[in-house]
Amino acid sequence: MDIFSSPLIMIGIMIVMFFLMIRPQQKQAKERKLMIDALNKGDEIVTAAGILGKINKITDTYVILEISNGTEMIVQKSAINMLLPKGTIKSI
Repeated sequence: MDIFSSPLIMIGIMIVMFFLMIRPQQKQAKERKLMIDALNKGDEIVTAAGILGKINKITDTYVILEISNGTEMIVQKSAINMLLPKGTIKSI
């Protein structure tokens, strides 16, 4: 019986680790992808570098942000960290 219990315990531990570690990461990645796919012109975002901006144009892989009046920058969609509520930038 000891021969069969050791592999079963290892398999059980792997299954538990999957649900405790890998599954939450997959869920976060899915939520992030949905957020990035739902971006629209006029949305206010924060980049991974902490830059706040308003989206002026969206392409397949890039976003053009207005970070100040008349100042734009191009960032990759993957660099977008968070979607802000409307009016956040004006209130700062």
